[in-house]
Amino acid sequence: MLSAACSAEDGPGRTGGREGDSSPPSASSPAPSASATASDLPPAEGSVKVVSTLTEGLASPWGLAALPGGDLLVASRDDGTITRIDGGSGKKTLLGSVPGVSPGGEGGLLGLAVSATFGADSLVYAYFTTASDNRIARMLYEERKPAGQQLGAPDTILRGIPKGTVHNGGRIAFGPDRMLYAGTGETGDTGLAQDKESLGGKILRMTPDGEPVHGNPEADSVVYSYGHRNVQGLAWDGQKRLWASEFGQDTWDELNLIEPGGNYGWPEVEGRKGEEGFVDPVAQWKTAEASPSGIAFAGGSVWMAGLRGERLWRIPLSGKAGEEPLAAPQSFLDGKYGRLRTVLAAGGDRVWLVTSNTDGRATPEPGDDRILLLEVR
Repeated sequence: MLSAACSAEDGPGRTGGREGDSSPPSASSPAPSASATASDLPPAEGSVKVVSTLTEGLASPWGLAALPGGDLLVASRDDGTITRIDGGSGKKTLLGSVPGVSPGGEGGLLGLAVSATFGADSLVYAYFTTASDNRIARMLYEERKPAGQQLGAPDTILRGIPKGTVHNGGRIAFGPDRMLYAGTGETGDTGLAQDKESLGGKILRMTPDGEPVHGNPEADSVVYSYGHRNVQGLAWDGQKRLWASEFGQDTWDELNLIEPGGNYGWPEVEGRKGEEGFVDPVAQWKTAEASPSGIAFAGGSVWMAGLRGERLWRIPLSGKAGEEPLAAPQSFLDGKYGRLRTVLAAGGDRVWLVTSNTDGRATPEPGDDRILLLEVR
C-alpha cells in the first residue's frame, strides 16, 4: 500500500496519488422505481451551454445547497463561512462563520445540505473538519438577523469521522427517503475503508438527528456501504438509485451505483476487477482525466465535476441495474474554467457548477472562483 503522502486529493502537484413533500420520513432504504422506458432515456451524445455566471470572487468554495425559492448557500472550505447567493442577481449575503472549523490540507468547511423540512425548521447541515475529527452539525438559519450573525450555534449530530490532511470526503445530501447521507474518506489510512467499525472510507446513512436508520445494513450503525477511498459526490437518479463518485489512487477514478452493504473494494481493488465480494464501478477514468468531486443527476445523465481533469463529465444512464452506461462518458468545458468542484441540479435541464481554483492547487485567474449556470442535455 502507498502512504498517505502519495495520495493527495487532486491537482497537478500530485505525485502518484489522486487526489451535490409533507409525508413522514421512510424508515427503510429508498426503493428504486421501475426501469426507465426508451422514451425516458437520454440521447447518446449530450451538450452543455453556459447560460450565465451567477457570481464570482468566491474563496475556496466547496459545498453548495439550494434554498426553497432558488437561492443558494455556498461554503468556504478555508474561511469556514457560509454565504447566501441570490439565484437571480448573484448578490452575496454572509450568514456567518461555523464555530470549530479547523481548515488544513483538504479539510475545513466542506459539504452543505438544507433540511428536508426547511420550511418548518430552517436548519442547515454542514460537514466540517475540527481539531480532532470530521463531524456533521446542524445550525438554525435566522434570515432576519444582521448579515454575518444569521447562524445559530452548531448542534453536532455525528462526530468521530476520521480526519486527515487528505481524504476527508465531505459531501452530504438528503435522499429521496429524507434521510441524511454522507461520503467520507479514509484519511490516507487505507485500512479504515474495510473496517466496518470505522466511519472512514464509507457512505453513511442516518436520520436527521444523526441516528442509524432502520433498514441500514446493520441496525446499530450509520454505515451504508464501505471499501471507499474518498467519496466527494452523491446524487440520486430518477429511479431513486444512489450514485457516488470516488477518487482512485494511481489508476482509476470511479462512478459507483451504491448498494446497501456493498463493499467497493478499496484498498484491495481499484477500478473494475470482477473479483467476487466487491462491487465494480459502472464507469471509470484515468486519474488525470477526472479526480472527481461533486455529481448531480439531470436529463437522464449523471454530471460529474473533475478537479485535476478540469472538465465536466456526462454519463448517460441506461436505467438498468448493473449495466454499462447508455453510451460512453463525454467531457465538456475541458480546461476552460479550471478545476471543477461541485455540481448541483437546478431543475429541468439546468445545473449549477462551482469552480475550485482558489483551493491552493491552481493559479487563480481574475474572477475565480465562480458559480456557473449550465443548460445540459
